[in-house]
Amino acid sequence: MKILGIESSCDETAAAVVEDGRKVLSSVVASQVDIHALYGGVVPEIASRAHTEAICTVVNEALEKANLTLDGIDAIAVTYAPGLIGALLTGLSFAKGLSYSTGIPLVPVHHIRGHIAANYVASPELKPPFIALVVSGGHTSLIKVKNYTEFETVGITRDDAAGEAFDKAARVLGLPYPGGAMMDKLAAEGDKKRFPFTVSKVHDCPFDFSFSGLKTAVINLVHTMEMRGEEIDGALKADIAASFTKAAVKTVSRGVEALYAEGEKLPLVLSGGVAANSHLRSALKAFTEKIGVGFYVPPLSLCGDNALMIAAQGYYEFSEGKRAPLNQNAFACMEA
Repeated sequence: MKILGIESSCDETAAAVVEDGRKVLSSVVASQVDIHALYGGVVPEIASRAHTEAICTVVNEALEKANLTLDGIDAIAVTYAPGLIGALLTGLSFAKGLSYSTGIPLVPVHHIRGHIAANYVASPELKPPFIALVVSGGHTSLIKVKNYTEFETVGITRDDAAGEAFDKAARVLGLPYPGGAMMDKLAAEGDKKRFPFTVSKVHDCPFDFSFSGLKTAVINLVHTMEMRGEEIDGALKADIAASFTKAAVKTVSRGVEALYAEGEKLPLVLSGGVAANSHLRSALKAFTEKIGVGFYVPPLSLCGDNALMIAAQGYYEFSEGKRAPLNQNAFACMEA
């Protein structure tokens, strides 16, 4: 069964064709990084316009690379939530029009489920049940994946997401957008004990996360140094990045450790844009080895937004009979 996936939840216009949820036939991503770098972050209206300009070309290229026409597609899977509402509507509207004009069934896919499904492509042997940790620019969630289409969220960020905190820390340090990769590199060069940033804990909710305090702490530290006239050179930036990364990774891993402390023995699956962070990958790998459970994480190319993950999850949603009506709406929120 061949699924055409379409993803446009933020600043990547992507299309892919996946067979039976695991076999990749094609994958095309049109990045907007250069556009948004001018503004130091994603500008929603610009993102929506860029999606509109790129989506036809991206979908056609994905079909060509798969050596298919639309006649060979069994279903169209598209991200409908969560994300930037204008960006989502661009991809969803295109997919709805394509479905209506061809008669190909349309399958709505939740973006977070898509991130988890990236691991099905990367690790064909992976099957539910397992514990999924999704860490990205807009989301930090701890989820029990009971089967391919049944999910239970047990932990979620109460404020900012881990990725947002990394982005803001990189920005205040004067690092170019996107700052995640540079923060990762700098953290490896710095002294992680130089600045004792607090690791947050949500009272009475051991599986939930909070990053707003950590984000504020690093911003206040840098601003205080600047007001004192202190020079923030490369070495000092590295120490701040290392200290911040240590606290952020511990904030994430604390929730995971709390869940497994209750006797959980299922494998841990990591996904999302921040899953590309080498420090987080290393810490969770060491933890899972210590307690004797499996650990899965996609390659860097599948950590960020892509359509492979949407097509992969779309296969399982389609197999369970899920279909999108032509009045299917997009939603910015997680709960959609």
